[in-house]
Amino acid sequence: MTGQIVILLGPPGAGKGTQARMLEERHGLVQLSTGDMLRGAVRAGTPAGLAAKAVMEAGGLVSDEIVLAILKERMTQPDVARGAILDGFPRTAGQAAALDRLLAGSGGQVSAAVSLDVDDEAMVDRVSGRYTCASCGEGWHDRFKQPTRAGTCDKCGGTEFTRRADDNETTVRDRLGAYHAQTAPLIAHYDALGLLARVDAMQEIDAVARDLERVVTETTARA
Repeated sequence: MTGQIVILLGPPGAGKGTQARMLEERHGLVQLSTGDMLRGAVRAGTPAGLAAKAVMEAGGLVSDEIVLAILKERMTQPDVARGAILDGFPRTAGQAAALDRLLAGSGGQVSAAVSLDVDDEAMVDRVSGRYTCASCGEGWHDRFKQPTRAGTCDKCGGTEFTRRADDNETTVRDRLGAYHAQTAPLIAHYDALGLLARVDAMQEIDAVARDLERVVTETTARA
């Protein structure tokens, strides 16, 4: 593929999913979430999906090699021709190097890696109040982003919502610590390549979207 590849980096609750969907609507880029790709490959019964299914059924962790194989399969599909937003991958410098090799094999490269910078204490509050529409996956929050009509999703009209069991203070603090430990070298990797952009993700959603829009527009102009 030769379209834009934008990587969104940020801890749980930084707004990666929300911002990815907004960029998807504006630019025709396809949001590629690691979890969604894994589930899709398993359902489709692709070679990499079958390998992932076997590992998960055995209670193991899906390897980087399998994730990369699933990503490679997904990137060959027509809807990704204009580019993609990677949400949840890569997470480590090793994964980033493997992704660079994968893209180089198809004549592509990362256009930009955007670090959605957050305040950890504020993140604990933000994550513990979030919930999701069970029908379309749109994200909502008890304080920061409520549906216009209580109990009804603005996007699809669904009335069923779910909350992740691990969205609690202790778990969120552990995940933040793990994120910073894993991602510090990843940020350094893309910074050294001149591909890193930083966005203050503690702003209002629309302000974050404007900053991301500027980054994507600039990378489009350079392409």
